[in-house]
Amino acid sequence: MTPLPDPSLAAASPFVRHAGLEVLTATAEEVTGRIDAGTDHHTPWGVVHGGLYSTAVESACSIGASVAVNDQGMFAVGLSNHTDFVRAHRAGPLDVRAWPVHQGRTGQLWQCDVTRADGKLVAQGRVRLQNVPLAADG
Repeated sequence: MTPLPDPSLAAASPFVRHAGLEVLTATAEEVTGRIDAGTDHHTPWGVVHGGLYSTAVESACSIGASVAVNDQGMFAVGLSNHTDFVRAHRAGPLDVRAWPVHQGRTGQLWQCDVTRADGKLVAQGRVRLQNVPLAADG
C-alpha cells in the first residue's frame, strides 16, 4: 500500500491552504473537516464566496475517495463537482462532512454537506470521481 499524502493544512498547496479546510478524519466511509470562514473568503458583498464551498466539497470527496482505493495502488480524481449554495454565510466555523454514495471499480460518487455551527445547511455537493493508478515512481 502506498502511503497517503498528508491532508493537513501545513502540507497543502497554497490554494487549498487559503481555503482553510482542516481535515479532522479521513476514511473510506467518511471525511470530516472544519473551515473558519471569514473576510478573506468574502465576495465584494460581504458573504462567503461559493468557490470556498466548491473547494471544500471537492477536497473532502477526493480525499475520501482516494483513501478508499489507496490499497489498490490508486487514487481518485474529480470528474464533476455539482455544489449547491443553500444559504449565505458571513463568518464563523463551517463543518464539512463527506460520504460515499457509490464506490465502484472504476469510479465513485461522493456527497458532502457544509453546515454552520447551528447545524443549518450552507452548501451541499456531489462529486463524481474516477479511480486512476498511482504513478509507478510514486
